[in-house]
Amino acid sequence: MQKSECQRGVQLRNRVTDNCDQRSSSAQIKQRTTVPQSKSSSSTSSPEPARKLHPRPSDKLNPKTINPFGEQSRAPSAFAAIYSKGGIPCRLVHGSVKHRLQWECPPENLPFDPLLITLAEGLRETKHPYTFVSKEGFRELLLVAGAPEKAVPLLPRLIPVLKAALVHLDDEVFERGLNALVQLSVVVGPSLNDHLKHLLTSGSLMIIKSKIPTYCSICC
Repeated sequence: MQKSECQRGVQLRNRVTDNCDQRSSSAQIKQRTTVPQSKSSSSTSSPEPARKLHPRPSDKLNPKTINPFGEQSRAPSAFAAIYSKGGIPCRLVHGSVKHRLQWECPPENLPFDPLLITLAEGLRETKHPYTFVSKEGFRELLLVAGAPEKAVPLLPRLIPVLKAALVHLDDEVFERGLNALVQLSVVVGPSLNDHLKHLLTSGSLMIIKSKIPTYCSICC
């Protein structure tokens, strides 16, 4: 009886050790199988950042505009800062054919000081929507009734701002400054003559001579 009980005890020990070995071997197999899965998951996620490095063809057709309320990598210009804070009493309306401005109140009720000068400073902007707002806002403000009486007192402050646009290296900025000068000359008339000698250089006189009205004696 003692021998049979000993044999049974030995058999039980062998079974226990066999079960432990099987469990340890199965755990090792699971660990080995999970390692390649992590590698495969990392490999599948790796093409995503690589895909972002290549621009899409639609990016060239749809250039991104500036969000005036977003964070900028550099300090915004004076006009951009005023526009982002709602200091320009108009907003850009995107149309299907062309853009337009929608004023918060009739432009004839708005004070020219300092709005007209602020719009003139925006002529030096090179990014949308600042370029359109400053150019169109300056033009529409000069079309209101009583514009000559409001614009003439501002000429000493307007001339340096327009001069900065005319000497800008960007051709589009120069063109906007030149168009603004022509629009201003139509409104204020001969009152601009005394200021042209401070505004125009000998080289720019040849460019503007054909576009300024004949009553501007400095150009004729």
